[in-house]
Amino acid sequence: MEQAGSLGARGSTGSAAPDIRTASVRVPAQARAADIERERGVASDESRSVSGARGEHTHSEPPVPHPRVETARPMETARPVVQRASVRGQILDALRTALVAGELAPGQVYSAPVLGERFGVSATPVREAMQQLALEGAVEVVPNRGFRVVRRGTRELAELAEIRALLEVPVVLRLARTVPAARWAELRPLAEAAARAASAGCRATYAECDRAFHHAILALAGNDQLVQIADDLHRRAQWPLVGGPVPRGRADLMADAAEHLALLDALTAQDLPAVQSLVREHFADC
Repeated sequence: MEQAGSLGARGSTGSAAPDIRTASVRVPAQARAADIERERGVASDESRSVSGARGEHTHSEPPVPHPRVETARPMETARPVVQRASVRGQILDALRTALVAGELAPGQVYSAPVLGERFGVSATPVREAMQQLALEGAVEVVPNRGFRVVRRGTRELAELAEIRALLEVPVVLRLARTVPAARWAELRPLAEAAARAASAGCRATYAECDRAFHHAILALAGNDQLVQIADDLHRRAQWPLVGGPVPRGRADLMADAAEHLALLDALTAQDLPAVQSLVREHFADC
């Protein structure tokens, strides 16, 4: 695309450009603030929609997302979410699901262009999503080749379960003494959703429901840092293993989901011994 200056020199039809030294150019005066506010008040709906399409907005209207993909600029925190970030987020979710489902095999290298063809997008959002997974420890960068899914063994899984138990068990026991029964009843739909996913035998869907259930319990403690750390550990515990046991089948998932429902019953009844036994057993089975 040529610059505006070169377009002005040739003209739109290729004819000689007018002499800018003799052309009459009218420069509008600076509008006063009062005039601007008055004009805004009488602007038609059509003019508002046109300005919104350019990403402009008035103080009385919310910003309209810009249809073009733009790179975020520093110090512009009020800019709407761009399409590129949305695509990257969707690809990141899809890659996480593929990891849990075993579609991305440990030790295998995957390139961004190939994965982009699979998802029907360019390589850029895939590469950015993979870089996020690299920060989380799910994959590692292989220069000039792509990303290798990290090999994990049963020892790492056991260590993650131990850390999760150290964090979550005391919190759940404390909540069992203070949270009223009505609040626990609000979490039952999450436990039932996990049970349905387990019954269907879908590991990826169950993994999402499982994290949502644990997330909701810990959120009652009001500690955002705890929730974030526990959620990260939980996600890592769901990645596939190398040389480990066969991935949990439908029966294992249903047993795990049944523990969620039993735990809610014990929490509702404030049965502390049962809560402690169930929550420790739950992490031992992870």
